[in-house]
Amino acid sequence: MTTISSINPTTSTVISEVEMHTNEQVSRMLKKSAQTFEEWKRTDVSERNELLKNFAELLRKNKEEYGKLITTEMGKVMKQAVPEVAKCASMFDYFADNAEKMLEPEPAEEGACDQMIHYEPMGAVLAIKPWNFPFWQVLSAAAHVLAGGNVMLLKHSSYVPLCALEIENIFLEAGFPEGVFQTMIVDGKTASSLISRDEVKAVSFTGGHDAGQKVAELAAHNMKKFVLELGGSDPFIVLDDANVEMAAKVAVPSRFINTGQTCIAAKRFIVMEEVAEKFTEKFAEGTLNLKIGDPMDPETDIGPMVRNEQMLVLEDQVKDAISKGANPLIPGGRMASQGFMYSPTVLSGVTRDMKVMTEETFGPVAPIITVKTEDEAIELANDSEFGLGASVWSQERDRAMRVASELETGMVGVNSFCTPQACLPFGGVKKSGMGRELSRHGFLEFMNIKAVKLM
Repeated sequence: MTTISSINPTTSTVISEVEMHTNEQVSRMLKKSAQTFEEWKRTDVSERNELLKNFAELLRKNKEEYGKLITTEMGKVMKQAVPEVAKCASMFDYFADNAEKMLEPEPAEEGACDQMIHYEPMGAVLAIKPWNFPFWQVLSAAAHVLAGGNVMLLKHSSYVPLCALEIENIFLEAGFPEGVFQTMIVDGKTASSLISRDEVKAVSFTGGHDAGQKVAELAAHNMKKFVLELGGSDPFIVLDDANVEMAAKVAVPSRFINTGQTCIAAKRFIVMEEVAEKFTEKFAEGTLNLKIGDPMDPETDIGPMVRNEQMLVLEDQVKDAISKGANPLIPGGRMASQGFMYSPTVLSGVTRDMKVMTEETFGPVAPIITVKTEDEAIELANDSEFGLGASVWSQERDRAMRVASELETGMVGVNSFCTPQACLPFGGVKKSGMGRELSRHGFLEFMNIKAVKLM
């Protein structure tokens, strides 16, 4: 029997050993998925929507319980874990309320009633998802996949097997037929091999660029549709006419939410010289006020990182920056504890050649770089392999919108930081990925858009 360990990152102790599925079990799950799809796609959309609503209600009813599971298994602080579950519930409500309209056939053009566009499900979608938002990362894809009449097979991160299994249990408790959503406890190699299986019709992947590229290659080789979300290095641009105090206040949670372990967080602070000193002072002050410690404590802002391996990457990035002249305004770093605790680090005097500017920093590290002009801010923001999100701060709306229009990203927050919402398409450009999740745009990614011409 092969198992994977569920580890509590707060204590670095094993919670439980979870048995992995065998090849035979996985094959049965694939066949079950294909069989169930034939029934699920014919289920009236109103019935599917009712089940989505049931699922949302279970999330709300048990959000404290599920939040505690998230906190225990990946270390997210409770004040963020419980809202993650509640946000998933709202997202399911959104697709339950809008799926029927999204599925309505459309005339191909004005008045051309004999030419219609139909939206039909593809089949089983293989979802390969990361650990950092154990419920949201899975359910932000599952909501519109299932609402459209597709079924899903989940390969979750090996860091959160208990969350993965619990999500399947919730679907069953909500009344979804067996086989509509199935969790597979398998390794990455096995998951990759499934892309070639006939039962799998499409792939939804969230994770690192290298793994995403391999998924894309396998999917393309097997002529399968895929959507990739591969992280980001989001610029947080503070222009010289910004409300600096508000920008700094919002910048703190924008960088340190989920202990900095989020793809759509502010990761590069690009500040114009005129306001750099004030912004840096206020940002550092807010950072020092964060409470670090037990994630179960409802007052805690910063909990553990998920694993030691993640801390080692972060330490290398910080070491590189300091060796090249960055000033550790708040040194932060690894804490003496039983778990994987890393205190927030703020770096000033950063230059564009440092790893904290060229790589994704997936943890509580904030690099601040100054620029002289608006054009320089835009050029520096776009000088990245990534293009997921961005934030622009200016009290002049037209100016902020002009800058936003120049940024090479999938999402921009003007005088706010980016957060995924059910009604907005989520995804990036460049090495941040391909395709979209959420909204009608995400809904249609895994639908066959069929043209029907009546003679």
